[in-house]
Amino acid sequence: MLITDSLIKSVLLEAKVSSIEDITLLEKSAKAQGVNLHEYVSEANILPQQQLGQFIAEKIGFPYIDLSHIKIPIDILNIIPEYVARKRYIIAFKKDEKGWHIATSQPGDLSVVNFIRKKLGDKVIIYYTTKKSLEEALSSYAKDISIAFEDVLAENIKSANKSSKPAELSIIKIVDTIIEYAFKNKASDVHLEPENDHSLLRFRIDGVLHDIVRLPIKIHDQLITRIKVMSNLRIDTRHIAQDGKIFKKIYDKDLNLRVSIVPITRGEKVVLRLLSEDGFHLTLKELGLNGGSLEKMQKAYKKPYGMILATGPTGAGKTTSLYAILKDINTRDINIMTIEDPVEFDIENISQIQVNPKVGLTFATGLRSIVRQDPDVILVGEIRDEETAKIAVNSAMTGHLVLSTLHTNDAATTVPRLLDMGVEPFLIASSVNVIVGQRLVRRVCEECRTSKQLTEQEIEKLKGVISFDEMKRYLRVGNEGKSVTVYYGKGCDVCNNTGYRSRIGIYEVLEVNDEIRSAVIAKSNASEIAQIAIKNGMTTMRQDGLEKVSLGITTVEELVRAIEE
Repeated sequence: MLITDSLIKSVLLEAKVSSIEDITLLEKSAKAQGVNLHEYVSEANILPQQQLGQFIAEKIGFPYIDLSHIKIPIDILNIIPEYVARKRYIIAFKKDEKGWHIATSQPGDLSVVNFIRKKLGDKVIIYYTTKKSLEEALSSYAKDISIAFEDVLAENIKSANKSSKPAELSIIKIVDTIIEYAFKNKASDVHLEPENDHSLLRFRIDGVLHDIVRLPIKIHDQLITRIKVMSNLRIDTRHIAQDGKIFKKIYDKDLNLRVSIVPITRGEKVVLRLLSEDGFHLTLKELGLNGGSLEKMQKAYKKPYGMILATGPTGAGKTTSLYAILKDINTRDINIMTIEDPVEFDIENISQIQVNPKVGLTFATGLRSIVRQDPDVILVGEIRDEETAKIAVNSAMTGHLVLSTLHTNDAATTVPRLLDMGVEPFLIASSVNVIVGQRLVRRVCEECRTSKQLTEQEIEKLKGVISFDEMKRYLRVGNEGKSVTVYYGKGCDVCNNTGYRSRIGIYEVLEVNDEIRSAVIAKSNASEIAQIAIKNGMTTMRQDGLEKVSLGITTVEELVRAIEE
């Protein structure tokens, strides 16, 4: 039985997550994006992946398997070549006395089933898995990053080294391989920088830079030129900074790359920021917000007016949090407009404006134009100056829901920051609904997570950043504080021996209630505002992080690193 739109409709109705009217809107959205309903519902997380998969598997009469936490032996994995697995969306994950266990996102497709049986014989058990779960499992084909690069790039580098003028085809293949492996290994940034005798390639994975491979210095300029061509930048100048974009499709995924090239003393350095659609589809809960903090956020963005501010340093996930809100409130009956620098994701049904200072289109001028476009919801990528701050605050007071970001250390220091920008205290008190402080921490790899007892030296070092009361409340402390048990990742093939896999947010949500408003109008300092918020039930970033440490989601080291940023 094939997974048809009719089957998906019945799943949504039985799960009671969508009405007939909702499904009609989903069908229109799927059609507009050129995908079927099954793919759209899966990507948009209308239902949790596991729940969606179980519902569909029951309907089509196949067992369901969630591959996200299964470590597949390499000899089993390689029974189906990677290019075949990706083309047909199938993967082998186990072999026992019953036969080969195969997962596919289209078990009702007879051509796929016949292909599997022809290759592996009759003893094959076919499972249904969601496309998202399958794509996660397909990453198992990736070897250790540096080894994989040395294997894949060896021939191209060898070819490029044969002459003083490297072959154009080899350079194209090397750049394509760099982007492909960055995407496959979930890198957020790619750094390519010239050293004295080599060109160093580095990936930022889960917030940490890793050296990947050293390329011959003689091909560095050709690699930079290729990237400039792909991003429509000037190739005849090497003495000015340039910014551009690359749009590329990898494994049927649309990938946007933000390109930054700057001249340094040894040549030109390029940084590529990878922006995948996957980040946009996450919900606030999946990002790490839960409990009372999540309820405060939901209450705030369900109001028709007011301001929601996400705060933290660069790379703290502020924009992703705001996009998660947009995803939840994005319906056809409201007008949502954004002004961003840059526009990171194209969002259906939302009008997005790209800042362009060269033609006078700044956050302030763009925002001034947006308020004349009859908006219900406005997203301002960042409040950088007094003019933008005042227009945003006034918009929030005149019947608009305004979402924006600020660079502050925590939620409470946002108020003094707005005051410094010249916004009147009574305007802040009247317009701001909630302020969210956030950081990103690396998740402990679930495949190799284990516990350990800290040494006395480690316990003493820990007491320098976490009080003994906090240790007793959140960690497993015994023997009058002489024994402390924590979780960590030992390192395995799944996490490239780092002990971490992906990231999660730690948050504090400051709800602006009457007591906070009075403190703002009185121009109380950040410390006083924070104390009032904590008294009223605010969970601080530190507490949220310690809670995630106690559950084995992250480590103490990650929490300390994030808080000290």
